[in-house]
Amino acid sequence: MSSSTAATPGAATGATSSSGSADPSGRRLVFVVGSGRSGTSTMSGTLQTLGIHVPQPEVRADDTNPKGFGEPQWVVDLHDELLRRCQVQVSDARPSAWFEAGKLATDEELRERLHRWLEEQFAEGGSELVVKDPRLSWFLGLWRGAAVRAGATPSYITMLRPVTEVVGSKQKYYSSRFGEVSRTAAWVNMMLHTERATREGVRAFVRYHDLLSDWTVPLFAIGEQFGLQGVQTASANDIRKVHNFIDPSLRRVQATWEDLQVPPRLREVADETWQALDAMAEPDGDTAEVRATLDQLRVAYTDLYDESEALAQSSVIAARRAGQRPAAPAAAVPARRVDRIPHGVRAAVPGPVRRGLRKALGRER
Repeated sequence: MSSSTAATPGAATGATSSSGSADPSGRRLVFVVGSGRSGTSTMSGTLQTLGIHVPQPEVRADDTNPKGFGEPQWVVDLHDELLRRCQVQVSDARPSAWFEAGKLATDEELRERLHRWLEEQFAEGGSELVVKDPRLSWFLGLWRGAAVRAGATPSYITMLRPVTEVVGSKQKYYSSRFGEVSRTAAWVNMMLHTERATREGVRAFVRYHDLLSDWTVPLFAIGEQFGLQGVQTASANDIRKVHNFIDPSLRRVQATWEDLQVPPRLREVADETWQALDAMAEPDGDTAEVRATLDQLRVAYTDLYDESEALAQSSVIAARRAGQRPAAPAAAVPARRVDRIPHGVRAAVPGPVRRGLRKALGRER
């Protein structure tokens, strides 16, 4: 383990904290990170129920998250804007996407914009805030800088759920734009780089099923490790509210590798990544050995992605050329047989029939 962190005992949660005393301002900023569909909303909502402020307004609940997302709308809108600027997707499998997103951390105007927003939220919500959004991991460097400017101690909770369940849940509740292979690769990319980005900070790893089975164990351990007054001073009424909030039945997808069609090498890297991250959630699990394993997996995944990208280069070039191919000028399009039919005859044919004829004869595409 690095000299800047020290493992601390905790049941069903792996937590580390950086050395040094807490910030005298008492401000705490908790980032809930990890892949979407991993229980990040449940964690954010639990912290909120215990008194940690979620900046308002929030993203509205829907069928995919009936208990709510626990996400500030302002943060979601900001991240959407930033992803467009750096041309990165929410679920991006490219290792190089981290470099593109990371460039924004040096944007002084953007850093000041986040700092001003944080100051407003601390003034409104008190000294403890929680920020959660599936896009958050891409911009942790930016947020860390804003937290420091606001005199707040940043900390990170990484939610863990088996990759097969995450991919299965996304396939069920999200659009079919991405397939199982792409979603699996994006999960590996997201989780490996999120772990690396949080390594020098105060952090904890929590399994989603541990949170659902007995939330008090990981939450009270986190309250102690992060120095969260909202958790440490929770009343009996607060605890009852969390019991009512957490619904184990919301773990509605429990897919396995038998349910997914993923190439063997990607499946192997994803499986080993899950096992290493799962070990992090054990008491004293954030060890130098596990970190070294994750470093090796990050290299292995990058190599696998580069190889796959090289193999698909011909398809990439063909797709690019197809997108750039100019449409044929109108004068170059040969006359169709339908064009030689006298106007009076064509006018007598009902519109839907005429359109069907044009389509059959190749006039419409």
